Amino acid sequence: MRARLGLFMAVGTAGGWLFQYIGSPLPWMIGPLVVTAILCLSGLLAVQVPNRIRPFGQVIVATQIGLTFSPATMEKLVSLAPVIVVTATSTLICILTISFAFARWSGMSPAQSFLASVPTSPVEAAAMADEKGIDPMPVIFSQTLRLSAVVLVLPVAMFALEGWPASRAMPYADTPFVLQNVLILAVCGFVSMRVFRMLRVPNPNFLGPLTVAAALAASGHAPGPYPGFILALAQVVLGCWLGSTFRREILARAGRLVLTSTASILTMLALCSAMAAGIAWASGLDWRLLVLGAAPGGVTEMALTAKFLHQDATIVTAFHLTRIFIFMPNIPWIVALIIRLERRCGAPKGSDPQ
Repeated sequence: MRARLGLFMAVGTAGGWLFQYIGSPLPWMIGPLVVTAILCLSGLLAVQVPNRIRPFGQVIVATQIGLTFSPATMEKLVSLAPVIVVTATSTLICILTISFAFARWSGMSPAQSFLASVPTSPVEAAAMADEKGIDPMPVIFSQTLRLSAVVLVLPVAMFALEGWPASRAMPYADTPFVLQNVLILAVCGFVSMRVFRMLRVPNPNFLGPLTVAAALAASGHAPGPYPGFILALAQVVLGCWLGSTFRREILARAGRLVLTSTASILTMLALCSAMAAGIAWASGLDWRLLVLGAAPGGVTEMALTAKFLHQDATIVTAFHLTRIFIFMPNIPWIVALIIRLERRCGAPKGSDPQ
């Protein structure tokens, strides 16, 4: 098993190098994602990357993003607070609208469709579905497809609109390797992850390291960032984990769920992007910044995308964190409310789309 996992990760790393060579956006995540998904769907090397490996990538990325929270950046965030809150709230309205609109077409119940669409991790969404007695398989599939589609579609679309950059250097490529800095960041990141997990804070793998690194940066005591190759390895882990979740047997059983989920995700991405562009026009901000901030993807992936598109990753992270803190604590009661409305209307509690 370990040998197969090692080979799987090695092939994913080769995919990252290939996509870096051709100048792809977010190459060290998109490359491994595409290559490993092909391996799994074809059956050539179907390996499930353990969930316990995924935090390595999240902690590294979160710590690196946290280091950008300088005092000047914090002042900028305060001034942008109204726009950030309006964007987060508008994004959630878009997500709710699309999830309900596509529920009947996909064969899922409204509660199931909502959990399949809400921006959170597939594991967390599946756990909430299981807790409410809802079939988690369509939820896991749709959540994984959502993350993968946003990572693949949004950076490529923005590169296509703005023009493919001549430079192919990855962020922090010139940062020297300083063992002391790496050790300090690693210890701070993984310890804070554990603490936030014990405190039951949403998304502890990202928020814990981000909070500690941001506090160090704001106080002026932050160590130097990770060198580029460590950030690239973290992205390889995340890309391979996403790619490994694609299974030929799940696709075969999913039936119309594949088409409806894809259509729902692309519609949601288009609606969120259009809404963000409108807010950018009204506020005078860069539309790319708002589109990344409103994207229905993971905060880790969107922060990395911002780095590669030379946008302020700190601001993009703030957009997503605001949405997380507004929405995550409220998901359980929203799902419970939807289920009560379903029962009142005689709708099924959870379905199994074919």
